[in-house]
Amino acid sequence: MPLRRRLAVALGLNQLLSWGSSFYLPAVIADPAARSIGASHFAVLGAFTLALLVTGVCAPRVGKWIDRHGGRGLLALSVMVIAAGQVVLASAPNLLVWYVAWSIIGIGMALGLYDAAFSTTGVLLGKDAGPAITGITLFAGFASTVFWPLGAALVGVLGWRGLLLLYATIQVVVNLPMVLLLVPPLTSPPGAIEHAVAPGAVKRTRRAVATCLASFFTIRWFITSAIAVNILVLLQGVGLTLNEAVLIAALIGPGQVAGRVLEWSIGSHMGLLLRARLGAMLFPLGALILPMGGPVAAAAFAVLYGMSNGILTINRGTLPLALLGPRGYSTLLGWLAVPVLLAQAGAPTLTAPLLSVLPALHLLLLAGGFAALGAALLLPLHLPREEMTGS
Repeated sequence: MPLRRRLAVALGLNQLLSWGSSFYLPAVIADPAARSIGASHFAVLGAFTLALLVTGVCAPRVGKWIDRHGGRGLLALSVMVIAAGQVVLASAPNLLVWYVAWSIIGIGMALGLYDAAFSTTGVLLGKDAGPAITGITLFAGFASTVFWPLGAALVGVLGWRGLLLLYATIQVVVNLPMVLLLVPPLTSPPGAIEHAVAPGAVKRTRRAVATCLASFFTIRWFITSAIAVNILVLLQGVGLTLNEAVLIAALIGPGQVAGRVLEWSIGSHMGLLLRARLGAMLFPLGALILPMGGPVAAAAFAVLYGMSNGILTINRGTLPLALLGPRGYSTLLGWLAVPVLLAQAGAPTLTAPLLSVLPALHLLLLAGGFAALGAALLLPLHLPREEMTGS
């Protein structure tokens, strides 16, 4: 199997298992865990916010290491650290141990989620990593679709502590061997990687390009995090019943996968930056449909919003590589992750007061407006000449 395809499959499945058993874990275990350890729901979820902050602090160091040594070892370490965090979490008798466990999981997420997987792919494949990154996200896009219902079904049978121990076992028995067997170590010396710079990249003002990318992704992930926490409340606020809101919200996940499939299918016919700009505008377009009212308009919003998020997840890996080249790619991804993760961690708390002040429709239209302003940050960017013809 060609290396590009092998990485797409292996790291795609790795990301599906790692995301599903870490990032998407609170939605399944937060309520039963809060009752078990005698803590409030808010206090329990606060540990997940701490985990994101820990991930953000670690991300630049992880990126720098991958640039120098490759990512195979860190991805394997990530699996073991997440599993260890899950075991500690399963044994948590109180809130203190709960927070310690999530701090461990936060380190594991920094070592092995998307940014580390994209970086590993980038240092192994160089400027040709784009299709593999797309493939990784196609597999990983099903993490919530698989692990939310799976976790909800198993938590009633095993309990939340038993579910965590099962997830830890899956990490060690399935995920770890897959990484070690299918992800190759970095064989090129660091110096060779530094010379693999795309034509035109050295002439750019890297700082300005990186600032545009960081600002764009921070704005979008801030909005996405705020909506994710309040999606059912917002959909009910635009006139849907609770059952309708649940069904409509369930369309976001398939929309993300559809967006990634669309990005992959048109990749050879449309330039990367144009695809990114169009993907960024799908969410504002969906928000403009909402005032039409009713479940159909809400469903169109959910699908377009999901598609936009799915495409931009790919762009987090492909745009920095195409615009700035492979030199220092992993380090750059690490630094780009810091404001994004801080935005994810802070958005639910910072936007909570707006829910009691503004109608849901106005909030979603406001979010769409800010997303459109964020998309404008992509307009000044230009790809190197060979990427413009080859993407």
